[in-house]
Amino acid sequence: MAQGKKLVAEMGLLIYPDCQLAAVHGLTDLFRIAGEWAERIIETEVPAIRVSHWHAKEEGEVACVWDTHPGVPHRLTHAIAPPSIIMPEFMRPMSAAADWMNARHAEGAILCSVCAGAFVLAETGLINGRRATTHWAFARQLAERFPEVEVAEERMVLDEGDILTAGGILAWTDLGLTLVERLMGPSVMLATARFLLIDPPRQHQTPFSQFVPRFDHADAAVLRAQQSIHARHAEALTVADLAGLAGLTERTFLRRFSAATGFRPVEYLQQVRVAKAREALELTKRPIDQIAWLVGYGDPAAFRKIFQRITGLTPVLYRQRFGIAR
Repeated sequence: MAQGKKLVAEMGLLIYPDCQLAAVHGLTDLFRIAGEWAERIIETEVPAIRVSHWHAKEEGEVACVWDTHPGVPHRLTHAIAPPSIIMPEFMRPMSAAADWMNARHAEGAILCSVCAGAFVLAETGLINGRRATTHWAFARQLAERFPEVEVAEERMVLDEGDILTAGGILAWTDLGLTLVERLMGPSVMLATARFLLIDPPRQHQTPFSQFVPRFDHADAAVLRAQQSIHARHAEALTVADLAGLAGLTERTFLRRFSAATGFRPVEYLQQVRVAKAREALELTKRPIDQIAWLVGYGDPAAFRKIFQRITGLTPVLYRQRFGIAR
């Protein structure tokens, strides 16, 4: 039986307006369960994690509202902004929350965010000029609202030393396990993951992301080209073909297409084709070479290479993971 406990960290979970309380309580439970497994696995000086909840109102002071170790002076080693339950465009500025995180960082705490919590973290200004991740569906909004942040939406957990950001809505499990591994060791982390029936920390959210084309850019010429790509994606469309449909010179078309969609025309066509291939892999049992041909690739090897670059998985592994055809 393990003897003695050593407090190795205090996790301050930030409850801001419209945050996801499921993540707050889920992380609280995850750290408690990790502590219980640490008692079974580690023989002496068992590491323990203190968890406190901090309520940030729209205006005013941020106060502790719950604590696993009440009465003991706080010394936060980590401050975590959980996901939001509303879309980022509806999130209000949170100066009190940002000021609180800035103050904790100045005291030496590691700042963490999950999903849309990155928008709260970005308000601190501390990730300007640095990499951060968020949910793949919110990456464009984060980059537009905070253009000095280098958004790496393909990453599930991104470690910048004093800043850790996690991607998806449920990536609080990945962040939590990452912190448990650092503070309590890999054995405790794996035991916690097995008990909770969740995977060890994932590195990438690319297999989960979807291609979401932009049609609201108000460039009618580019829109005509986009619509043609979606309708004729299996054809051998060239930049010259698309520029002609748009009624633009190739040089002007390339510039305006990239500005409007965020992709070069060839990349956009690849995204459309891979999206169609993903759907076929998920919902049908068609052979992979046939799917490649149906979406516009005469060379199956080229299709596999492009598919893996965009999704992070080979077509075979993607079907094994996400296929639901019976």
